[in-house]
Amino acid sequence: MKIKKDTTSPADIGDYMKVFACTAVMMQTVLSLVLATSPTYNYQTPIGIIYNLVKFTAPAFIFGILYTTTRTTNQNTLANYGGYLKKQWSALFVPTIWWTLAYLLIMPNVQQVNQYHDVGSFIWHFINGNAAPHLWYNTMMLQFIILMPFFWLLAHFVRNNSKRGIWTLIITTVLFAAWIGFYDLEVFHGPHEQSWYLLDRIFISFVIYGIFGVLSWMFRDKLETFLKKSFPILVILFIAVFYWTNKELFNFGYPVSLANAPYYKPSMTLYALLIIGLVATLAIKHINDNSKALPVFHFLATYAYRAYLSNVFWLQIIWRLGGKNLVNINPILAIIVCYLLTWVLSFASAYVFHIIWSKVKDSLMRKRVQESTE
Repeated sequence: MKIKKDTTSPADIGDYMKVFACTAVMMQTVLSLVLATSPTYNYQTPIGIIYNLVKFTAPAFIFGILYTTTRTTNQNTLANYGGYLKKQWSALFVPTIWWTLAYLLIMPNVQQVNQYHDVGSFIWHFINGNAAPHLWYNTMMLQFIILMPFFWLLAHFVRNNSKRGIWTLIITTVLFAAWIGFYDLEVFHGPHEQSWYLLDRIFISFVIYGIFGVLSWMFRDKLETFLKKSFPILVILFIAVFYWTNKELFNFGYPVSLANAPYYKPSMTLYALLIIGLVATLAIKHINDNSKALPVFHFLATYAYRAYLSNVFWLQIIWRLGGKNLVNINPILAIIVCYLLTWVLSFASAYVFHIIWSKVKDSLMRKRVQESTE
């Protein structure tokens, strides 16, 4: 059975991944900020559990980007690479540049690891993602955009060939498992925990989700059949693995440290893949039912990346204007209020800035045309 309207629908599986990921990642930021105030252990427990619940965001976003990009560009070759990069430059790189500058110049206090002190360290922080708590993701994600010809090649390689698709899935899983094992031994509480921390923003650490995104589009009919048959099992596995991730986190004891819940563990990898499967199941159902939610998800997905870029900026403002004071009243209340305001402001600003920038570009274009005709 085919995914109905998958090429003409107002939204696709990738859109659902982006919206779920962006919505959840803002909660991660809020939880980290509230936990830094050292609430009582009674509040640290739910904070840790909620954090694990939303700890699927980067994998889901990478999966969604590669799914949608493969759907819309899988016929591309190197000859189309220049046009593809030009489009992505406007959509992804330019917003990244502006928001990174905003954090470094307006909110230098949110830098990670250390502070820039000269031109060289400024540029380094700009590139490596240390300008703000969430910008490590941009450094990693943009690598997938640059490496898109590899994924086009993969799409061409597996096209209409199930054996090649299965072998690609198996080899990817084995190699990624080896990478996770290496990271667990050498980096996560290992001898290179401090010196090799930048490994978390190299595309290899998330490549399994990108490759699975490509395979999911290329074998979308088989994916739908699999998800429909295995949905009850996915739910059971979700509960079991979610319990596993929480057991691992709280085995480290109190105070709770969210650094003990990284993406690069077998439990977290399985959890992310299960969430991706469940979100994909929801998306497929909506697509097949021609749900009224489709245009909403597509609209939000259009602005998800730009909303993600701005969320820490708005959260910092909310925090300073009273969010921090709410923690003294009730940390859970602070989480709810700060999260809802951050989500609304992030998406609203992404939309408003897009409209303003579009009007500015149109005005400049009309001015150029007018000058050329005079």
